[in-house]
Amino acid sequence: MFGNFFQKTLDVIKTLDETLMVKPLDHIEKERLEEILIEADVTYDLVEELLEELPNEIEREDLEPRLLSCFHSTEISLEKKPLVQLIIGVNGAGKTTTIAKLATKYKSSGKRVLLGASDTFRAAAIEQLKRWADKVGVGIVYSKQGHDPSGVTFDAIKSGVAKGVDNIIIDTAGRLHNQVNLAKELQKIVRVAGKALPEAPHQKILIIDGTQGTSAILQAEKFNEIVGIDGVIITKLDGTAKGGAIFSIAEALKVPILYIGIGEKADDLVEFEPKNFVSGLLDKLYKGES
Repeated sequence: MFGNFFQKTLDVIKTLDETLMVKPLDHIEKERLEEILIEADVTYDLVEELLEELPNEIEREDLEPRLLSCFHSTEISLEKKPLVQLIIGVNGAGKTTTIAKLATKYKSSGKRVLLGASDTFRAAAIEQLKRWADKVGVGIVYSKQGHDPSGVTFDAIKSGVAKGVDNIIIDTAGRLHNQVNLAKELQKIVRVAGKALPEAPHQKILIIDGTQGTSAILQAEKFNEIVGIDGVIITKLDGTAKGGAIFSIAEALKVPILYIGIGEKADDLVEFEPKNFVSGLLDKLYKGES
């Protein structure tokens, strides 16, 4: 799993220092490690924090716990029925495709799934989600372009409850006329979801385009200020050398990274496991694996 979505970052590291990747190393000089992490798009401030007070020759056992400390676990119960997830993110981040992947994952585990097309700002968004619903074989609640997105959210949740579905996944608009409109709309959707079903939405999930690297952090922080993010899904990491931004995003938001998108197919979504991720990176750095 690690090599699939992080290979381009590893290629950058390999180009940076060919000897690093072919010779077994017990330690790495701090200056070299700083350069490696920054090239992988870990923010400079975080690199400085991670390596603070470490010796000039850094061993794996010194670095591993610090890298793991960037990640946070979730305390949200996923046993709710129906489990309502609100999907948030800018246009182009891969929201609709990610919703299809989540629906596929849930359906393959025997769950009944319903989608809510609450991105009524763009007709194309509604049509795209409808096509995915047909392709995946799940239900969808939608309206016409320009209709009240919170109304669609309300109808989707009520319909899901009535039909006894297990998962309700709500799409939202990524960009309106300005940030104030976007904030008000998302906040209203959250309020209305709670009226349709107490405690809903149970998860507000932010979709981040992995090719943006650390530039996605400011965007993520804005969404977090607007509605409070419960988890992150990072897309398009199969096509970027900026995989190190995962550390910076997790540290900045203090919320768990739930999944990684590694392709366009409906099943190209893998659960993010921090220990495996960090271990895979350190295997490359300290064991010289190709």
